[in-house]
Amino acid sequence: MSNLQVGQELAPKTFLINRALLVSYANASGDQNPIHQNEEFAKSVGLPDVIAHGMLTMALAGKYLSEINGSEAVTEFSARFTKPVVVPVNTDVALIISGKVAEISDGFAKVELTALCNDVKVLGMAKGVIKL
Repeated sequence: MSNLQVGQELAPKTFLINRALLVSYANASGDQNPIHQNEEFAKSVGLPDVIAHGMLTMALAGKYLSEINGSEAVTEFSARFTKPVVVPVNTDVALIISGKVAEISDGFAKVELTALCNDVKVLGMAKGVIKL
């Protein structure tokens, strides 16, 4: 999408996260921390419920960024984890990722990303650079 303009709001995309996805991600990543699969354990350590892996949340934001101009176009991507994505049993939780073009220079676009779950910002300082 080489016709991006500074200030342009990019269409949001919704990713659904549920317990089955958490199990699949845990198996693929090797991160079997029980806070991501065991409700009783998660609550015992002060969490409201099972939470999504932070890197899963970031991966979905990265997928959003890569869909703008192709995965090979992503040259930078970073974010901070600010709040967990809580995933109650038998629930599809909506993670909504959106973006805004912050700068265009020398064939690259800087994109500021927003990641919301239940109207709560779950990633901070999320941004990426894509080659146009």
